[in-house]
Amino acid sequence: MEVKKIGNDYHIPVLYYETLDNLVLNPDGIYIDCTLGGGSHSEGILERLSDKGLLISIDQDINAIEYSKKRLEKYGKKWKVFNGNFENIDMIAYMAGIDKVDGILMDIGVSSKQLDDPERGFSYRYNTKLDMRMDVNQKISAYELINNYSEENLIKILFEYGEERHAKKIAKLICEKRKEKSIETTFELVELIKRAYPERASKHPAKKTFQAIRIEVNRELEVLDIAMEKASKLLKIGGRLAIITFHSLEDRMVKNKFKDLSTACKCPEGLPICICGGVEKFKLVTKKPIIPVDDEINNNNRSHSSKLRLIERV
Repeated sequence: MEVKKIGNDYHIPVLYYETLDNLVLNPDGIYIDCTLGGGSHSEGILERLSDKGLLISIDQDINAIEYSKKRLEKYGKKWKVFNGNFENIDMIAYMAGIDKVDGILMDIGVSSKQLDDPERGFSYRYNTKLDMRMDVNQKISAYELINNYSEENLIKILFEYGEERHAKKIAKLICEKRKEKSIETTFELVELIKRAYPERASKHPAKKTFQAIRIEVNRELEVLDIAMEKASKLLKIGGRLAIITFHSLEDRMVKNKFKDLSTACKCPEGLPICICGGVEKFKLVTKKPIIPVDDEINNNNRSHSSKLRLIERV
């Protein structure tokens, strides 16, 4: 399948058609896009909805909302937007006057605009102040994390969230350096990380560390866990939850959560018969994740690690 040019200068959406084709099954339905970003997935949903349909979009980045408003306000009453974290999806649905929905989309990751904006401090490619906050109003940034977290805590974050095998050395170098002066910029941090890498790395040495810090600053895995549980309770019969992930930690969480939701019997292993009386409430739409086709990867390198999983309320 040849992938048409989609997206905008804010963000190029991944698995665009695969997501819409598997999620938007009722043109008169109610849908939630938990991560508005540049608005491409939201607009794709809106284009498939009738005048009876409704899309609620959420984003904690006010810059994303202001950008997307210019494109999506033309959809009028079919579209509502809320500034907030999607871990509060239940409260946002309540404020929108919604009880149950036909579909929910979570596109877990950083937008191209955030990555490419030097001022946001997400990227190791620009020399700027350490930040990495998706919500610029929150108190804890990468600067506070790097300069205040204990060495043990830094090791834990880098190892668990970045799967960084040089976590101990990087944490030690950070703690030694900040005794002399605060670590203020991305390049200062990158230089420390490079010192921890004795060999020539196939990927940028800072890639895993920056991922780990970003996840911790924005509580990404905690938010995802909370949001999945709340989203599953908002779905109508036949409603679907679609989640796009970009690294193994997120995908493993989604895979395990979907497996748990779609398992009727919750009895301990080894019992000859079911005694919990569990009833099937969900079914897997994707036993294996949907991944991008070659054309998409060639047109958008950031899509190469993306995976789409879906579950349906029954």
